[in-house]
Parts: sequence; structure tokens; C-alpha cells
Amino acid sequence: MTDSPRQVAQRPGGRTARVRAQILDATVRLVARHGIAGFRYEEVAELAGVHKMSVYRNWPDRDVLVGEALMGVAEEMAPLADTGDLRQDLVDFLVAMATSLADPWGRALMHAIQSSPESAEVRRTVDTVIDRRVDLLRRRLDSAVGLGQLPPVDAQLLADLLSGPVHLQVGRDQRPFTRADAERITDVVLAGVRATTP
Repeated sequence: MTDSPRQVAQRPGGRTARVRAQILDATVRLVARHGIAGFRYEEVAELAGVHKMSVYRNWPDRDVLVGEALMGVAEEMAPLADTGDLRQDLVDFLVAMATSLADPWGRALMHAIQSSPESAEVRRTVDTVIDRRVDLLRRRLDSAVGLGQLPPVDAQLLADLLSGPVHLQVGRDQRPFTRADAERITDVVLAGVRATTP
């Protein structure tokens, strides 16, 4: 099994950090494979290569374990740069998003969002993830508006317009999402924003 970025980042903390990283990594893989309700602590321990009590000791509440694992996924997903070129930054963002959504960690997060979990803890995690992504996009858009690159725009709406096609195409898994796809989506959305904003 290859290391996730989260595992590599947390290993310097010693054995405890390494065990926690292995458990979180295993949790995400199992959520991606079976869904939030479809895995057991025994499976987490086996996949992580640790004793079952290590899982229970660190996360006696299963929903807290899932929430922490998914939050780690979200923190590794597509960054949104501010290079001064809005189109380029959005295209790069969509390409990185598609890449993240296609890997096991991204699939787990997408599954959590799509399944609308009943667990309040997991729902809070998903809501936090979405809020952070929108806030990141809002800050980038505010910069573009301030520079006259874009008229004032609803960040939530723009986030939905940009990310929706990426989620749809990656979810269908019919063909790889390409840079040309990201450019086409970005160009259509930006043209629409500029054409419809007074």
C-alpha cells in the first residue's frame, strides 16, 4: 500500500502519530470501499496493521473517527492559488479537484457528501468541508473583483457551477477528466458570470 500524503506528513510525530495516521488512512479507504455505515473497527484495525484496541482507544465514537478521517482528506484536496490570473487559477483548481476526487480519499469524501449521512458528527464534518471550500473560493473571487477581473458574484453559486460538472464526470468514471475539460468549464462559467452581472 502506498502512503497517503497525510501519513507522510504525520510520521515525524513518532509511533503514536504513525498509528493514528495508519488508522485514519484505513478508515478513509474503507469508507471509499463500503460507505460510512459499511465498515467495522475490526476491518480498520486489520487494514491499518494495528490492534483493534488502538482504534477503540483513540476513537471510541465511530462517527468521530469518520469525521476526523474525512477532514484530513479535505485538507489535502485541491488548493486554490492566487497567481493574478483568475482563469488559470480556476482551471488548475478544477484539474486538482478531479485528481483528488478520483483517488480513494477523494472518493470517500464524495461518498460522504452524496450519501447525506444521518450522523450529526459526519454531517458537521461534511458541512465544514464545504464551507471551507466556498470560503477559499470566495477569497479568490474577492481578489479578482478587487482587481476588476470579475464583477461581484455569489461565491456559493460560482462554486456549484464550477465543481458540479467535475463531480458529475468523475462520478460517472467514463473517461479521465482532462485539462481541456477544466478550461471549457471555466470559460463557460466565467463568460456567463460576466454576461449576466450588471
